[in-house]
Amino acid sequence: MGFALAAVIAYLSTPAVCRLAKRTGAVDQPDVKPGGRHIHDKPTPRLGGLAIFAGFTVAIGVVAVVADIPDWQQLLELWYGALIIVAVGVADDYLELPAKLKLAGQIAAAVVLVATGNVVDWISNPWAHAPFPGMSYIGYWGVPLTVFWLVGVTNAMNLIDGLDGLAAGVGSIASVTLLLVGWQEGQPYVMLITAAIAGAALGFLPYNFYPARIFMGDTGSMLLGFVLGAVAIQGTVKSATTIALAVPMLALGLPILDTSLAIIRRFVHGRSIFQADKGHLHHRLLALGLNQRQAVIILYFVSGCFGLSAVALADVSSRLVAVTLLLVGLGLTLAIGRSSGELLVTRHSSRDIHG
Repeated sequence: MGFALAAVIAYLSTPAVCRLAKRTGAVDQPDVKPGGRHIHDKPTPRLGGLAIFAGFTVAIGVVAVVADIPDWQQLLELWYGALIIVAVGVADDYLELPAKLKLAGQIAAAVVLVATGNVVDWISNPWAHAPFPGMSYIGYWGVPLTVFWLVGVTNAMNLIDGLDGLAAGVGSIASVTLLLVGWQEGQPYVMLITAAIAGAALGFLPYNFYPARIFMGDTGSMLLGFVLGAVAIQGTVKSATTIALAVPMLALGLPILDTSLAIIRRFVHGRSIFQADKGHLHHRLLALGLNQRQAVIILYFVSGCFGLSAVALADVSSRLVAVTLLLVGLGLTLAIGRSSGELLVTRHSSRDIHG
């Protein structure tokens, strides 16, 4: 129910958001000179993330009331954090905020969750025996770890928003992955959140897939990353297992890996990690001669491999399958990088292409 409702609301509200963006000037302009940071050839409205947020909000609200879920407090905590992220995203879509100011907003949203008790207290430790085998209690260190996780995933999804439909599709795949894991683990709250955000992203996707009629902007990409990172934390708090945090890391494997490589690449070249380049995986696929649609579909497949490995990892009897799928995903990722040049070689750009 939540999935379908979110998809319908997002789909129906996107044209209105598109008109709003055009009227208020939240429009991405094509580059006048060739070789610039944008590849679209006509003005394209941003703010599509507002439609995703609308679908997500209506879905979780209606389902929570109808199903009378007991996790209202957690739901509100996540929503308040998401609201901050959306506010920062809207401001950035209009004003192109400095990276450090945007980071401050992301940290503020993360602090909302941490301050209300959503903290990772346990991490995997194969040498630990009690009270939970394979787990170690990290106490106050869980606070910076949780903030780092939330901010990191938020930015990872933001950075992968480089081609039409890429972030919406990858976000949907990651959401469905965590939805399936929530079903396996018997966590209705996780299922509610992931179904709603997956439906909202997929409802928006028809307008965003190549050639995009509207971009989700930072409003949408940061919202997707934050919600997925937050629900992973909230689900982990209830699940003291050695693979609790490993599963969402795999579900979000493609954006996390792409972002990690970008940070290493910029560090190696002595550049600020906030300075964009054209070394991301989607750039490398375009460098191979693929068009946007082909590149996006390939990255959907890679993301799907990571997602299936996460689902398999959550099932003890399927750990070998998980390892196999993970190796396939990593192998494809490395192949993309190596086939178009070394992964740590960068092409300079003032900012990403985006979708």
